[in-house]
Amino acid sequence: MVLTQVRKGVVEYCVLACLRSAPAYGLELVERLGTNSSLLTSEGTLYPLLSRLRQQAWVTTTQVPSAAGPPRRYYEITDEGQVALETFTATWSRFTTDVRTTLES
Repeated sequence: MVLTQVRKGVVEYCVLACLRSAPAYGLELVERLGTNSSLLTSEGTLYPLLSRLRQQAWVTTTQVPSAAGPPRRYYEITDEGQVALETFTATWSRFTTDVRTTLES
């Protein structure tokens, strides 16, 4: 239960961090995040999250033809998404330091 609640608050920022360097399509993001099993449990949780990020204007999408099947939807972080990620990163750093200090005291 605890991991589920923490994950809900941070996975969207992990997706934005994955998009910092280059646009990616959904399956790429699943593979990247899937290497850290505590971040993503299934594809079914990623696509609704990407839809929310699009609605918030934190990502944009582009359809790109694929030789291996239907066109792929690539996601790219926007300037607003970058600001949100930077804000989260600063907040997360302070938050985790405070939590660690409290747990170790």
